[in-house]
Amino acid sequence: MDATSRPPSLAGLRRTYEGHPLLEEDLAPDPISQFAAWFGEAVDAGLPEPNAMVVATCSAGGRPTARTVLLKGYDETGFVFYTNYESRKGRDLTENPRAGLLFPWHSIRRQVRVEGPVVRLSREESAAYFRSRPYGSRIGAWASRQSAVVGSRQELDERYARLAERWPEDPPVPDFWGGFRVVPVEVEFWQGQLDRMHDRLRYRRAGDSWVVERLAP
Repeated sequence: MDATSRPPSLAGLRRTYEGHPLLEEDLAPDPISQFAAWFGEAVDAGLPEPNAMVVATCSAGGRPTARTVLLKGYDETGFVFYTNYESRKGRDLTENPRAGLLFPWHSIRRQVRVEGPVVRLSREESAAYFRSRPYGSRIGAWASRQSAVVGSRQELDERYARLAERWPEDPPVPDFWGGFRVVPVEVEFWQGQLDRMHDRLRYRRAGDSWVVERLAP
């Protein structure tokens, strides 16, 4: 490998983390309330897409994969996102209905991890959200056979144009599209600290209550 093809060094990417200590006595009584507080702070800090999260899934055969999607809602029942049910993540979650979520809020030296089983939203919930989306996104949901191989960009654009001509105003809700809810059984809040001595506090579901545990960094 010559100098011109040598990969860039990672040495200059080292950084120090320093944040306000995350202490047990400062936590909300449940992880959803704590997430709401941190999410609000991420929004106030001006993060460009604080609802962007990595969704990790695993096929029935044990093949893992991850991708970034947008959180579209959360409450005490879980964390919601929408997708094509025939996409890779849709197939994974049908075969193996568990997922991990990661909110990587690097600029404020925080991250949140969520793990738990996954359930499909009702048809009514998915349809209500679908109808709230911009027209172009609704046509796009029909036009994209998500995760399938496409012959060319032109093929994709032509399919979009045909569907827009077919439904110039109000496309119906696709049968293959809808929402998933990740029901949390573990939620970890990570706060960066100096010398890699980070704070990691995890809520773990224990029956009808939550146990808080500190994890070593």
